[in-house]
Amino acid sequence: MTMTRKEFLQTAAGAIAVSAITRIASAAAEKPGPKRGVSAYSYVSDLNVNCTLEDCFAEINDLDTRNYDLGLEVLTGVVEDYPNPSDAWVKKWHDMCAKYHVKPVEFGHWIDSKLYNETGPYLSTEESYEQLVQDIKVGSKLGFTHGRTKLGVIDQPGMPEYDTLTPVRNWREIIKKALPVAEKYNFRMLPEIHAPTLLNSKILEDYIDFIQKEKTTPWFGLNIDFGVFQNITSARGRDGQPGGMPMKEGTYSKPEEIIALLPYVHCCHAKFNEINDDCECPNIPYAAVIDILKKHNWNGYLLSEYEGADKGSGGAFAAVRKQHVMLKRMLGEA
Repeated sequence: MTMTRKEFLQTAAGAIAVSAITRIASAAAEKPGPKRGVSAYSYVSDLNVNCTLEDCFAEINDLDTRNYDLGLEVLTGVVEDYPNPSDAWVKKWHDMCAKYHVKPVEFGHWIDSKLYNETGPYLSTEESYEQLVQDIKVGSKLGFTHGRTKLGVIDQPGMPEYDTLTPVRNWREIIKKALPVAEKYNFRMLPEIHAPTLLNSKILEDYIDFIQKEKTTPWFGLNIDFGVFQNITSARGRDGQPGGMPMKEGTYSKPEEIIALLPYVHCCHAKFNEINDDCECPNIPYAAVIDILKKHNWNGYLLSEYEGADKGSGGAFAAVRKQHVMLKRMLGEA
C-alpha cells in the first residue's frame, strides 16, 4: 500500500517523528563538523507519483535544525529539461531552496561510459570530459559545490574483479582534464565508494595515489557510502537466505578504516535499508562511524539515502524521519 507524505504525517509514527525533530522557520548559518542532509533519491519512487519536488523540499524542511540548513542531494533526473533547464526553472529552484531552508550540497551525476557499447569500446576521454563539464556547469548553476561524480565501470560477468565497481581505465585522464573546470566553478568531483567495494582495496589505493600525486584536493576527492560498513544482512534476508545474520568478515569495511581517508572525503551517503521503531539502524554500526567523524573533526554532510524494501510503497518518508532522529541524537543535536 502506497502512503503519501501527507498520509504519513497523519499517522502516529509520523506525529512522533515530527515531535522528535525541532523545526525552525528561519535560515541558520552552517556549523563545522558532521551535518545532516537528505538525498532526494530516497523519495524517488514517490516523486511525481505521490509528491512533487516541492513536497520533497517541504519534507526535508520538516527535518530541520536550529543550527544550520539541511543539505540536499538530487540526481540529474529532477532537473527539468536537463541538461538545459530554463532560467524560470532555475529561479524556481533557488526560490524553493530559500523558502525551505535547504542547502544544495551534492549533485548526483555520472559519465555514461557505456553509452554506445556495454562491453566497450567506451566513451573517449574527450567525450567523457564533455559530459563531465556539462554536469559541472548544470550543478553549479543550481548552487551545488559537490558532485557525486560516478565514473563508468568496466566490470563484467566472468571477470575476476566482477562487481567491485572498477572504474574505466582512462579515469585519471578524464579527471585531470576536468580539474581546471572544477576549480573555476567551485565544484568537487567525488566518486562514490559503494559496497561491495571495500575501503581497504586496490581501487581506494589508486584513488588516494592519484589525489596525492596530482594534488587534486579539494577538486577531486571521495564520497563514502555507509553501505560499505553493513555487517549484518537485512532482517528480511536475500536470495532465500535467512536475514539478520552477521556477514563474513572481509565482505564489509570496519569503521576505523575510514580514518585515513577523511582528508579526502567531502560528502557521505548515510545509506540505510532498515530503521526500527527505536530509531536505530540494526545492521550498520552508525554510532561507531559518527563517533569517528566527530573525533576527527570531519566537516561535511551526511546525506540520508534510504534503500529499504518498502521504498517503492511509501516507506521512505517514515524511514528518513526516524533516521534523522537517530542522527540528531548521535550528533548532539537532539
